[in-house]
Amino acid sequence: MRKPTSIDTPRLAEDLLAGPLTVELLRLLTCGSVDDGKSTLIGRLLFDCRLLYEDQLAALTNDTSRFGTTPPGELDFALLVDGLEAEREQGITIDVAYRYFSTGRRRFIVADAPGHDQYTRNMATAASTAELAVLLVDARKGLLTQTFRHSYIVSLMGIRHVVLAVNKMDAIEWDRKVFDDIAAAYCKLAADIGITDVVCIPVSALRGDNVVSQSVNMPWYAGKTLVAHLEAVEVFADLAAKPFRMAVQWVNRPDQNFRGYSGTIASGIVRSGDRVVVLPSGQATQIARVVTMEGDLDGAAAGDAVTLTVCDEIDIGRGDVIAAETARPILAEQFAAHIIWMSDQPLLPGRSYLLFTATSRLRAQVSELKYKVNVNSGEHVAAKHLDLNEIGFCNVALDRPLPFDSYADNRQLGAFILIDRLNNATVACGMIAFALRRAGNIHWQALKIDKVARASLKGQKPCILWFTGLSGAGKSTVADLLDQMLHRLGRHTVLLDGDNVRHGLNRDLGFTDEDRVENIRRVGEVAKLMVEAGLIVLVSFISPFRSERRMARDLVAADEFIEIYVDTPIEVCEARDPKGLYKLARAGKLPNLTGIGSPYEPPEHAEILLKAASEAPAALAEQILAFLSKQGIV
Repeated sequence: MRKPTSIDTPRLAEDLLAGPLTVELLRLLTCGSVDDGKSTLIGRLLFDCRLLYEDQLAALTNDTSRFGTTPPGELDFALLVDGLEAEREQGITIDVAYRYFSTGRRRFIVADAPGHDQYTRNMATAASTAELAVLLVDARKGLLTQTFRHSYIVSLMGIRHVVLAVNKMDAIEWDRKVFDDIAAAYCKLAADIGITDVVCIPVSALRGDNVVSQSVNMPWYAGKTLVAHLEAVEVFADLAAKPFRMAVQWVNRPDQNFRGYSGTIASGIVRSGDRVVVLPSGQATQIARVVTMEGDLDGAAAGDAVTLTVCDEIDIGRGDVIAAETARPILAEQFAAHIIWMSDQPLLPGRSYLLFTATSRLRAQVSELKYKVNVNSGEHVAAKHLDLNEIGFCNVALDRPLPFDSYADNRQLGAFILIDRLNNATVACGMIAFALRRAGNIHWQALKIDKVARASLKGQKPCILWFTGLSGAGKSTVADLLDQMLHRLGRHTVLLDGDNVRHGLNRDLGFTDEDRVENIRRVGEVAKLMVEAGLIVLVSFISPFRSERRMARDLVAADEFIEIYVDTPIEVCEARDPKGLYKLARAGKLPNLTGIGSPYEPPEHAEILLKAASEAPAALAEQILAFLSKQGIV
């Protein structure tokens, strides 16, 4: 990040766009196929730049004798980067290794990404913060499947500057034609996937040719060495030229006389006196001061960490975006995005996740998976879910509007991650492509008669009674008995039973995990509408996944959802087998029956637990009625 300095306002744009190289930090990524020499290249670079201490050299010498694969007397530079014991023993990179180094002209953070297919998510993580990629190709092998895979991810992650390092030139006797053929093939591949700036350099990472010093073995190559190119390449000017954006990371109030809004400028230039808008509120104001630890500035640019004050008393909080008034970000609650899936559990459309942006946290659903990408060929493939390391193009729906730009225009405002709501694990990273048109055409219609009025007319408290359990547990039997009891008490109810709903609303759904998620999503939305009508809604569904039951719970107020776990051992359910489903499953004719071919995730904190194997259904219904009476619902 560049350190802010006092700026001459008339020359602001020119000075910032041309910013001096000596104060810039370049984040770069090394990637490519297995054994192309990524770790060796970084190690050689650190060695030739004389950036290693004596103890590091001693450790490298010792490790080379223990793990190294180089000829006797030569150091195995890959061991400087591969830090895990498993990496050293196998001679591969597994995790992303970060190294910091600097030359006289620039500072660098380099991320060494693994080359194996199963570590694609690690490579994508490394690419998410890089401005330039060094893609290695083994001169003996040429372009491989993994070359396309990593190039596609590099393009997807918004990296537009690529160095193709054709490595191991010593192994092909420094053959210029081989290099030219590989370079030409790659430039065509890069153009096809939107990479606009490619520089091809022949290198030998093991010997150091064209890494830091010009090679005497390839006099036919007149271009720059790798380090010389990295020192000179310009990757920052385009950010300052874009519209101003800054996400508020902190409301700065050191005393009652000062209120500022702190953050790092994501793009553009801001000056005191500029007109800006705050999103999502849409309030407009004017910049009063641009404040830093070194004092006030006339202006600041992309990459600068600043505190802004405004001229008007308006509500601005953490997560809000301050932007140029005449060039605003998009504000929408639905968008299309590329998603890289990072979890062992599949992405199932309709499942609820937490979505985190640079400063905001929202509830989100992947409402539709349009297709997944075959990253070996770029082909779009029809799919109903995403597995680990797969990439898909999806529609995403949020619980409230979010200000954003497309990822191609602004990586900070166009990036997000998805979090599993049950275990808080990061399951995906995403890149926003565009807002969905329907998101701007649909608005919430305010109604005069609300839930409170409708419930008051009925003299009851509306809620959802959600029965869950295995097939044959007794859910429908108990729910029907309870419904009869409530009817006799004069309560207004409706019973949604799994089998009955599948005859109509959900007749198009099967029993795959994807269809089960959509089944519960639809029923949850219907139950919510009936609560709005003031009804007591009894929902009797297997609903095998905790995530979807949690989604249904979140659709209504905290005290309007009561989970009822009909806990019946599978042995008892199978002995009852009222519909003959277990018999079919055991015969292999019903592959996705819950408890046999598909998992059931029992509730962990159900409001009511019913032991249906040992008590009569009528007694269980009485237990629920007593609970409802105690809660003031009936």
